[in-house]
Amino acid sequence: MSTDNKFCIGGADGVLVEQLSRMSNRHGLIAGATGTGKTITLQVLAESFSRLGVPVFAADIKGDLSGLANAGSPHPKIDERLAKIPLPGYQQRPYPVVFWDILGNNGHPIRTTISDLGPLLLSNLLELNDTQSGVLYSCFKVADDQGLLLLDLKDLRAMLTWMGDNANELRGDYGNISSSSIGAIQRQLLVLEEQGGENFFGEPAVKLSDLMQADFSGNGVISIFDATKLMAQAPKVYSSFLLWLLSELFEELPEIGDPEKPKFVFFIDEAHLLFDQAPKMLVDKIEQVVRLIRSKGVGVYFITQSPLDIPEDILGQLGLKIQHALRAFTPKDRKVIKSVAQSFPANPAFDTEAILTELGIGEALISVLDDKGRPLPVQRTLISPPETRIGPLSEEERRERIGRSPFKGRYDDVFDRESAYEVLKNRAQERQAQMEEESRKVAKPTPGAGRKRQSMGEAFVKSAARSIGSQVGRQIIRGIMGSLFGGRR
Repeated sequence: MSTDNKFCIGGADGVLVEQLSRMSNRHGLIAGATGTGKTITLQVLAESFSRLGVPVFAADIKGDLSGLANAGSPHPKIDERLAKIPLPGYQQRPYPVVFWDILGNNGHPIRTTISDLGPLLLSNLLELNDTQSGVLYSCFKVADDQGLLLLDLKDLRAMLTWMGDNANELRGDYGNISSSSIGAIQRQLLVLEEQGGENFFGEPAVKLSDLMQADFSGNGVISIFDATKLMAQAPKVYSSFLLWLLSELFEELPEIGDPEKPKFVFFIDEAHLLFDQAPKMLVDKIEQVVRLIRSKGVGVYFITQSPLDIPEDILGQLGLKIQHALRAFTPKDRKVIKSVAQSFPANPAFDTEAILTELGIGEALISVLDDKGRPLPVQRTLISPPETRIGPLSEEERRERIGRSPFKGRYDDVFDRESAYEVLKNRAQERQAQMEEESRKVAKPTPGAGRKRQSMGEAFVKSAARSIGSQVGRQIIRGIMGSLFGGRR
């Protein structure tokens, strides 16, 4: 099934289609219509990387990937597939799996902070227009200048409230800050909170090292990010989290050149969500990260229905291409099929365009890179059967795996440490006490004395205290990192 330098994806007529390990950080694509076998292909690749000792992070949209934690069961269809694909060393077995979930229902909570996300990703998450995005960028800049981190939704609301109260004073240094833009951002924050987005921001924030583990036998641990409910409730949160994680991997991991095998592999399902209605600035950033992260030893694999869901500049960087069947119901569908066929290196043995609509379930067209990084002619291939269960774990099985996780208890409980909220509250209380003391000492005001204008720092403390004072008792969640998308200075 795998050696240290390659692994099998599938085959036909006794010929195996194998991926070189050292080409696996050149990224990849799994595409095809619904129901054609993309999830099984993802499962097979995740197993293969795990056997190589490579940690895997995979977003699970339907819940089916949880089956990676259990051994598969004998089945006539698996026997039939193995008869057509001679897989040496095939055995049905479980793989080391850790479950994660932003909502905390089907895995360990996985969190980041407002500071981590940065204004670019946050603007995209909140679906802000250009003017509102500009105000949000100003919000981050003002917070930096005041020495305060924006770490959770409460911090951000407090900062926005103060900016609205002091827009005239801020205009000279930070540009126009309209009350309508402030109000629009505040409303979007309420929508985000209703969708469960507040669970996204918290501490303890996930450590990248916990996503890059191997078990005692040397198999790479497969981290499964459960997004079954998140996709229905807040798909923007889903895509924003994946983009944040991609940027953190790029920032935190050292350059290692071209390793013999990847250091980490990242599968992104429903990849079109990363690019749908995303501003060009964000798409350009994603393209930059995908292009450069290869030298960090990270392989990024996109899963989507059509390759055309991926921007052309990114699609051109993907080395491994696995294309399941496409449907040709409309003239537009036929144009897509023609375009997809032209993206593969031609194979004189068959008509790629015609084959795309003929492929059966679990069958695909595959193009891999040779040892010099050149794409080989496309092959019509049967995908190898997975060694793990096809289909999800039961609720009881999942709970049992989570209970045995090495991270049990590490991320389950949020903690509250002193940061911007507490500092502002304490400053406001100290200032109020000082003013009361001064008023007691002065029996009457000095004749003709004008009212002393408060400093910007005092105004910030008072305004922030007003906006957060009514929320005392709510949990405060903090973090410290930044992000490539604008969060780190």
